[in-house]
Amino acid sequence: MSDEVEPGFVRVRLDLSYDGKDFSGWAKQHERRTVQGELEDALRTVTRSDRTYELTVAGRTDAGVHARGQVAHVDLPEDLWAEHGDRLLRRLAGRLPKDVRVWRVAEAPYGFNARFSAIWRRYAYRVVDHPGGVDPLLRGHVLWHDWALDVEAMNEASRALLGEHDFAAYCKRREGATTIRTLQELRWERDASGVITATVRADAFCHNMVRSLVGALLFVGDGHRPVEWPGKVLAAGVRDSAVHVVRPHGLTLEEVGYPADELLMARNLEARNRRVLASSSDGCC
Repeated sequence: MSDEVEPGFVRVRLDLSYDGKDFSGWAKQHERRTVQGELEDALRTVTRSDRTYELTVAGRTDAGVHARGQVAHVDLPEDLWAEHGDRLLRRLAGRLPKDVRVWRVAEAPYGFNARFSAIWRRYAYRVVDHPGGVDPLLRGHVLWHDWALDVEAMNEASRALLGEHDFAAYCKRREGATTIRTLQELRWERDASGVITATVRADAFCHNMVRSLVGALLFVGDGHRPVEWPGKVLAAGVRDSAVHVVRPHGLTLEEVGYPADELLMARNLEARNRRVLASSSDGCC
């Protein structure tokens, strides 16, 4: 499947961040406030266009989830880009609401697709276990867990989840979508202020995957489940009612990684292929 930009258009990359508290997620919805809807409306207004130019995003965040390093692209007519490109960033700053900001607007290199060219996405989930609760200044971005957490136990349990697996046990299934993912990094760290951060990096994520993984590992950290339990849930391959999807406000999309420019198109095309686990594929070698 080709992803060539239509003749007469230029592909533009946008780097942005947002506070997800008052958004119904990324994807535009009828009569609901979304990040995509706000951005597309702002683009149409500041370029004085009579049509909406649709954005493609690296990771479609759910309602209440934040982003610090989100990436999107939009294909704009060459004449519109030539007229507005130099002033687009400042004009968007004046038009967008304060809970979403665009930090960079630039012509994308050949083969770039914000979604399909990405080779990894990195999320952070933040939680505190202080008996007094969460610092009021952090409450919109940090979950309070009212049991003491053993970070070492959570890290031990996390190791069994790394690598390429079918994460069906930790995902909300969507018709026609694979749940095979490569989890590249999953680690927990407590900082000096007591905030415990889970760093979760994968080539891609299926629906609710990060929040489900965090929910399972918190149960290990507070002693309700043994260290082996999250790995056993993964191996079972079915949703376990004991795996809770934690609240969205503790989750932030921190960064999206892309290959070198000359590899963008190859990655773009490769990522569109439906994945199967190597152990379950037909043929040898």
